Amino acid sequence: MKSFEKSIILASLALSSAATCTADNLVQQDAGAWVQAVGEGSLKFIDPSLEKARIWLEGQSHWDDDWYHWSQSFLRVALGYSLTERATIWVGYTWVPNQTAGKPFISQQDVWPGFRYILPTEFGTVMFRTLLESNFIRGNDVRFHPRQMVRFTHPFDFEPRLSLVVWDEVFFRVNTTQYGGRAGYDQNRAFGGVGWTFNPHVTVELGYLNQDVDDANHINNTMHHIIQGSLIVNF
Repeated sequence: MKSFEKSIILASLALSSAATCTADNLVQQDAGAWVQAVGEGSLKFIDPSLEKARIWLEGQSHWDDDWYHWSQSFLRVALGYSLTERATIWVGYTWVPNQTAGKPFISQQDVWPGFRYILPTEFGTVMFRTLLESNFIRGNDVRFHPRQMVRFTHPFDFEPRLSLVVWDEVFFRVNTTQYGGRAGYDQNRAFGGVGWTFNPHVTVELGYLNQDVDDANHINNTMHHIIQGSLIVNF
């Protein structure tokens, strides 16, 4: 592996590990489940000249409070352009309805540019994804909310259709807002599980997701223990 590629991996892992700054906070525990469906592909089916243009469609639904309470869903749509076989730039929109227990319903909207880099290695495939979200939570009080993911997949030698899947994603609040909380660390998500590839177009993943969420004032944290299932379709 080239030295600059090693540097990218180390820098991204260091950023993801920043969540340890919340270790002194009071941590509450909760359990739940997330389900998601993701579709991504080239727009060449519209016109061959659009081969490098891409579309990303995603939907999720989340339950917490020990599985009993629906807390959040989101619908994401983005258009992208493949700069190379490994690098893609994106611009997207996400609609995020939230119903946090004990709080009013919020219909959040996000707009964001993004960048993704896929790095094949001798150990497996590493994916780096950066989204620079602008969260419109209520009115014009905009929270700037970058998030960085590092994802690793490794197909098993004894069954190439079965893969180890691990990833980590850390979120920060750049600015302090009335409804989006004080600037600083926001949350971290760490996932470990397996994926099964049915064919080149369809994969399912199932595993455990640990979500550490800081509150608005950096006083208390909630650690969610989540079972996550995903359907991924490439076209």
